[in-house]
Amino acid sequence: QVRLVESGGGSVQAGGSLRLSCVVSGFTYSTYCIGWFRQAPGKGREAVAAISSDGSTSYVDSVKGRFTISQDNVKNDVYLQMNNLKPDDSAMYYCAAMVAGCRGASRPPPADPYVHWGQGTQVTVSS
Repeated sequence: QVRLVESGGGSVQAGGSLRLSCVVSGFTYSTYCIGWFRQAPGKGREAVAAISSDGSTSYVDSVKGRFTISQDNVKNDVYLQMNNLKPDDSAMYYCAAMVAGCRGASRPPPADPYVHWGQGTQVTVSS
């Protein structure tokens, strides 16, 4: 059974940092893409970053230079380091996995191809 569990959210002031973790279990595919999404109240789910099984990454423009997605290749866990946080980054953050790569993507894939989702972790950034 595939399971994704997010952690690391919290409340920080603008300019602060958080590191989100996505613990992935039961997912044994050699080709995959794992993404981070966020959803603020009243807004749609936005793809923030993605990492492919070959290590290639992609980011939405609004977080480039501030967020970094990475993976522990032994554990298959995925992380999202978020620096210089802004109030607009406040949202519920989700990780998701799909059984297809996202190598070379100019931006992270949208939600549709992802089949496994975590429950989310809340990030609140105050000004």
